[in-house]
Amino acid sequence: MSTLWFCLAMAFPSALCIFSLLALVQAQSESQQPKIQLRLAGNKRKHYEGRLEVFYNNEWGTICDDDFSILAAQVACRELGFLGAVSWSPSAKFGQGEGRIWLDNVHCTGREKSLAECPSNGFGVSDCRHSEDVGVICNQKRIPGHRINNTLEERVEEIRIRPISSHLKRIPVTEGYVEIKERGKWRQICDEEWTPLNNRVVCGMYGFPGEKNYNNKVYKSLSMRKKKNYWGFSVNCTGNEAHLSSCRLGKPLELKRNGTCGRGLPVVVSCVPGRAFAPSSSTGFRKAYRPEQPLVRLRGGSNIGEGRVEVLKNGVWGTVCDDNWNLRAATIVCRELGFGSAKEALTGAKLGQGMGPVHMNEVECSGFEKSLTDCYFNNDALGCSHEEDAAVRCNIPAMGFQKRIRLSGGRNPYEGRVEVLTEKNGSLVWGTVCSENWGMVEAMVVCRQLGLGFASYAFQETWYWAGDASADNVVMSGVRCSGTEMSLPQCLHHGKHISCPKGGGRFAAGVSCSDSAPDLVLNAQLVEHTTYLEDRPMYALQCALEENCLSSTAKKNDHSSYRRLLRFSSQIHNVGRSDFRPKLGYHAWTWHECHRHYHSMEVFTHYDLLSLNGTKVAEGHKASFCLEDTQCDEGIQKRYVCANFGEQGITVGCWDTYRHDIDCQWIDITDVKPGDYIFQVVINPNYDVAESDYSNNIMKCKCRYDGYRIWMYHCHTGELQKKNCVEVEVSNNFKPS
Repeated sequence: MSTLWFCLAMAFPSALCIFSLLALVQAQSESQQPKIQLRLAGNKRKHYEGRLEVFYNNEWGTICDDDFSILAAQVACRELGFLGAVSWSPSAKFGQGEGRIWLDNVHCTGREKSLAECPSNGFGVSDCRHSEDVGVICNQKRIPGHRINNTLEERVEEIRIRPISSHLKRIPVTEGYVEIKERGKWRQICDEEWTPLNNRVVCGMYGFPGEKNYNNKVYKSLSMRKKKNYWGFSVNCTGNEAHLSSCRLGKPLELKRNGTCGRGLPVVVSCVPGRAFAPSSSTGFRKAYRPEQPLVRLRGGSNIGEGRVEVLKNGVWGTVCDDNWNLRAATIVCRELGFGSAKEALTGAKLGQGMGPVHMNEVECSGFEKSLTDCYFNNDALGCSHEEDAAVRCNIPAMGFQKRIRLSGGRNPYEGRVEVLTEKNGSLVWGTVCSENWGMVEAMVVCRQLGLGFASYAFQETWYWAGDASADNVVMSGVRCSGTEMSLPQCLHHGKHISCPKGGGRFAAGVSCSDSAPDLVLNAQLVEHTTYLEDRPMYALQCALEENCLSSTAKKNDHSSYRRLLRFSSQIHNVGRSDFRPKLGYHAWTWHECHRHYHSMEVFTHYDLLSLNGTKVAEGHKASFCLEDTQCDEGIQKRYVCANFGEQGITVGCWDTYRHDIDCQWIDITDVKPGDYIFQVVINPNYDVAESDYSNNIMKCKCRYDGYRIWMYHCHTGELQKKNCVEVEVSNNFKPS
């Protein structure tokens, strides 16, 4: 103070005096500012976005959007430890808060260190409602070295479950000590303030849907013998956090000099894995299994535990609208399907658009429901389109799959010769996979196991990829996958006795992976509504005969007889995330002189009439002489046109229509007896082109034929859907082409 009075007494104060005065004024101003904390809450999908809430006077409250600006958002995001703000949102975009509205009419210049420095009406002075709660989206990057006080985030570097020695070989790790890494050292957590909700969060972040009790005697005995290094805080979770770092810090713990925490012991968690990840004694994981019929499923995801959310209602699969879609609802889906908590709640059809109805809208979950169908939701999806289909990415257990397979010799990390790690004579060795019968389904499993998305090609020759010379020997043969497996060893394959007639070397299996793929789906309703019978004379079917579109009883020179044809239209949609293109390029297309067109895929669809026990009684096939965009969703441009030897394919969001009145768009049922049958259409039957989902390539209908008329009903793609019966009669209105 003596320096201050001396400066004030001077007629012309020195620069040092002026600097001292300014520093003193700033210090007094900062000491008078209210102490606040900020957090991001509400229906958020990412940790760096949400409703902006303020902790003041021991109570959390919200901020009104009146006069709020991007400058205020910048200040708030920096105070939260982010580099800045991307945007801000008015009108409770992230949901309405509760309690007090602490701040209103906030005016910031953008240079303030805290929102408390910005002029406003004052704390608690507001005429707003919670429908005006403000939200922010911050830059994902954090300020280096920034520390926050109300959650674990940034205070701890890592969190792990450390198994005891007797559990070290278990895959996945489901039980052990919960430890955090702070300032480079691993520390245990005292269980005095630990709750089951904390266990739920830890298990969820490690990919497990539930938790269970453990043998406390074992851990109590171990803790008595070993020195403990406890962390100095308790942790308070609500049970809905996606990660333990999002939980609030509790009170500091009073640790004793001998390292104990009162009567507490180190926190131990025991998690319950989903059925697909349940460990077995021999291989560390179960063989692939056929899941029970769920009410919820994921489609279109490139990796395990992600996809577009679809729900089953009245026998029909439909999608979920992304209005109000958030991490709570996404986590319910993930846990219901045997995964952990959700990493991300995706909107805007990020993982592809579905087909059919939109079953759920404005979903609101508490976070503890057993199924998404238990959450509150709006049945009215009016205004929701498939452009708003919701999706999820879930936490999954660390199975170590990626450590047992690799791609070698490719031009980039997404391609190469497949090499697997197997046990031989008591040691682990790398080797190749026999390419005999190697196809797209097997390649899909490899790319999934590697976390590289979908397969774009499956190679049976890899001489152009110089793999690891020490891994040339074939160590796996006879591989046959169903497509649902999470790793190649889960597929059927030969045991210890390898059988590969062509040998390895140039004939080793290879793959090329991609993070996106097309997905073709047939419009089942259109098939049902356009089916009819036509008696067509043989003289008009000579080209169809040459292309094997008639049954074997049809004779080439028999021009006087008729064939009875089951005709229908097919509309094939691409609902994936990349265009569907023929496997072969221009140079390999086949010219068919009779119809004077090129076939880019010799077999594009199979049409079959089956008996009720599955025996084929009649068949047809459609070569893709014209893969093009017949129509597209609004806003999408057609890219593929067959005219003038143009590029062929089906663009994402477009569909290719084969009308009922073109050649080979039928099944020849001339020799079929009256009765009940199953009508089946299979798109891309040989898996020549990679797709994200092959299960929806099959469409089936029930049909009844009395010798004159045919009834087609219950048409469905993949799983059964209930439809109304449609009756059609024989048409003899032949028009020569």
